[in-house]
Amino acid sequence: MASSLSKKKKAFMGMPAPLGYVPGLGRGATGFTTRSDIGPARESGDIPDERHAPPPKKKEETEQEQEDDDDLNDANYDEEFGYGGSLFKNDPYEKDDEEADAIYEAIDKRQDEKRKDRRERLFKEEVEKYRQERPKIQQQFSDLKRKLTDVSYDEWMSIPEVGDARNKKQRNPRADKLTPIPDSILAKTALSNQETTVLDSVGGLSSTMAGMATPDIDMKKIGQARNTLMDMKLTQVSDSVSGQTVVDPKGYLTDLQSMLPNYGGDINDIKKARLLLKSVRETNPNHPPAWIASARLEEVVGKMQAARNLIMKGTEQCPKSEDVWLEAARLLPVDISRGIVAQAVKQLPNSVKLWIKAADLESELKAKKKVFRKALENIPNSVKLWKAAIELEDEEDARIMLSRAVECCTQSVELWLALARLETYENARKVLNKARENIPTDRQIWIMAAKLEEANGNLNMVDKIIDRAIKSLEANRVDINRDQWLTDAIECDKNGNVKTCQAIIRNVIGLEVDAEDEMETWTEDAENCTQQNAFECARAIYAHALSVRPSHTDMWLAAAFFEKNHGNRESLETLLQKAVAHCPKCEVLWLMAAKSRWLAGDVQGARGILAQAFGANPNSEEIWLAAVKLESENKEYDRARKLLAKACQSAPTGRVFMKSAKLEWQLNEVNKALEIVNKGLEGFANYEKLWMMKGQLYEVQLMFDQAREAYQEGVRKCSNSIPLWVLYANLEIRQGQVIRARSILEKARSRNPQNPELWLHSIRLEANSDNKPIAFNLMARAMQECPKSGILWAEAIFLEPKPQRKTKSIDALKECEGDVNVLLAVSKLFWSERKIQKAREWFNRTVKLNSDLGDAWAYYYKFEKMHGTEEQQNDVKQKCAQAEPRHGEEWTKISKDIQNWKLKTEEILLKCANIIQIPI
Repeated sequence: MASSLSKKKKAFMGMPAPLGYVPGLGRGATGFTTRSDIGPARESGDIPDERHAPPPKKKEETEQEQEDDDDLNDANYDEEFGYGGSLFKNDPYEKDDEEADAIYEAIDKRQDEKRKDRRERLFKEEVEKYRQERPKIQQQFSDLKRKLTDVSYDEWMSIPEVGDARNKKQRNPRADKLTPIPDSILAKTALSNQETTVLDSVGGLSSTMAGMATPDIDMKKIGQARNTLMDMKLTQVSDSVSGQTVVDPKGYLTDLQSMLPNYGGDINDIKKARLLLKSVRETNPNHPPAWIASARLEEVVGKMQAARNLIMKGTEQCPKSEDVWLEAARLLPVDISRGIVAQAVKQLPNSVKLWIKAADLESELKAKKKVFRKALENIPNSVKLWKAAIELEDEEDARIMLSRAVECCTQSVELWLALARLETYENARKVLNKARENIPTDRQIWIMAAKLEEANGNLNMVDKIIDRAIKSLEANRVDINRDQWLTDAIECDKNGNVKTCQAIIRNVIGLEVDAEDEMETWTEDAENCTQQNAFECARAIYAHALSVRPSHTDMWLAAAFFEKNHGNRESLETLLQKAVAHCPKCEVLWLMAAKSRWLAGDVQGARGILAQAFGANPNSEEIWLAAVKLESENKEYDRARKLLAKACQSAPTGRVFMKSAKLEWQLNEVNKALEIVNKGLEGFANYEKLWMMKGQLYEVQLMFDQAREAYQEGVRKCSNSIPLWVLYANLEIRQGQVIRARSILEKARSRNPQNPELWLHSIRLEANSDNKPIAFNLMARAMQECPKSGILWAEAIFLEPKPQRKTKSIDALKECEGDVNVLLAVSKLFWSERKIQKAREWFNRTVKLNSDLGDAWAYYYKFEKMHGTEEQQNDVKQKCAQAEPRHGEEWTKISKDIQNWKLKTEEILLKCANIIQIPI
């Protein structure tokens, strides 16, 4: 029965060990660990040192263990109940018992699964907590091990040796034990120390040592023995530094000594890599990558001689491998490399890389040329060798070599083009014709031919060559890639080949473009060329597009703006003359033409253009006002009045009446201006600027009640006009009626919700009235209603106390990153903090983002006036004049003032910079 049970498979065989299981723990074993895990330093709760024997066991424990061992045999094993047997082994195990056990097992399994995730999570947390509280020494020193990569060789060698941490008995357990010396050795030593007196043959006495009757002394062996004895003494002394016993380095520095200083990796990885590569080399000795990898491994770890030996062995095993020879030439010194490359060339005479390497190893130009010529004898069809050899020659020799090169490499476009560049005009044409015969599918040869004709003045041939190129390439089944040709055109433009570039544009711009998308595609192409500074290409694209669609107004405008920004006055006027002829109803083109003549000083020509514009657009408001501005700027006020009178009759609009009244106001005819305003309001009562002008005219005459009535009537008619509400509130503020102004602004906000300008004026009203808490409250409400308003965020920055302004500015930039008002506020903040360089950068960023904001230019100019040089001030003034800003709260106070109507942009900038306040 026992034998049958023993043959059955054990139930626990093949199963994983239980959690925390230690082999032999039940028999008194305590497990084991290595010093690489814990090092010689131990903590109080660690496993005891194996050197101390465990205490002897009691007799009762020994007997109990023997009884337990007796029970754990195969004869006592039961398949159902295990080694212990059953408590009820006499009762039979029936089917009901089996079903009950299955039910209990299922319940246990179910209960275990319910709390399995929680139990595993808790166990994981306990393990992590234990590791955090009691990390391994290896983990504690991990950061120090990483820093060893920065330790120099001298610092490493200066580290003192550390002794053994063990005490003297542990280091040398037999130090106190003496071994007796045999009597024979003692007797021999005594005899060797005795003195003997003998009679010399000369008649005297001499005393010698009995033990000195030996042959000649071996001084080499004595020196070796002395060195050995000294080494032993030094080893003993190394156990103590400054008289104190120190820790054994073998524990703490076990891992540190296994690091290679030159490599920085683990020496075990290097050993594994060596074994693997050695296996590869032995398995397939003719595999070149194995030898190269082995050599590079040794090079990385700093063993250059081993690397050189390996790669030289590789050249013997793989003599036909180009890479192995090149690696050998790289690893060996230059003098030896020349010989290596010479052997390599003998083995591989057709290797281009080896010949180039051989030339690189030569230091003299003559030797390099000799190597290349010998290489070309072996490989005459190598384009790379020809190019390298030609680069070393002068122009005449290079032309001769190129003549030979194109014969050997007939399919190399680069060589044909290089030869054409060096030849004369007639010979270059012949060369390019031969190139086209040999390579009929390359476009660069045709483009080179067009450039050649353009350079020699044959401009008529350029278009013909490009046209023939397209047809020839299509005949040879070459795909005409539009983008590639456009790229070639841009390169021609940058190289100064204008006619070639224009010819390419005319021939390929219409390819692969649908008729419906032509204008959009060509506009994008022109803008792309403009961005790459290929202005001739863009001009050619506009010209082609306008020739196809001569009545396309948007294309004419795009071309006109292009000429205005990147052309000259003559080209702009020529284009505009054609534009107004094809699009006479486009007012902007007429105005641009007239302004161009006016800026050039040709006032009579500008009048003539406007007269033609009147004929094409008799009731155009823009043309009427442009004519009025032309006359008023040239101090022809009577002519301007007549034009405005005609405009009020033939093309009456609110704007025409407003301009007419403004002209009279500028000429100090206030009553006449007020009369024109009232006349205009009869027909255009909803035009807000007329109401604004009426109120302002009354304010000029100090008729504040009439002005108040005008504003009241205006806000009833134009309740959505924010400037009108602001003028009304400002009038009350100037009259000292703050409560009424507050009421007006509240009414304006109710009529125009979510308007940041009204909120801004309400906040400033309270702040200027020393009602800071109310101002903060209004600001909070405004931010809720208009969270993305830049003017509110800019005001909020300086509403805060100084310590909180920086934080507020960061929030403002997050909410309104691209808002010019926020950028201006941040610039002023840096200025107030005396961060000059940062303030200058932010001012520059602000005016670049929106050059139309006059306040930014004014603050920028005042900043440079205080902290910049004269050159920087002039630069800001010049850029402002080019930008011609028209908006800005402080800027409009100057520009809209009727007394400053004749001022230029630079003069407005100076006056505005004088009135603005320095941020504090």
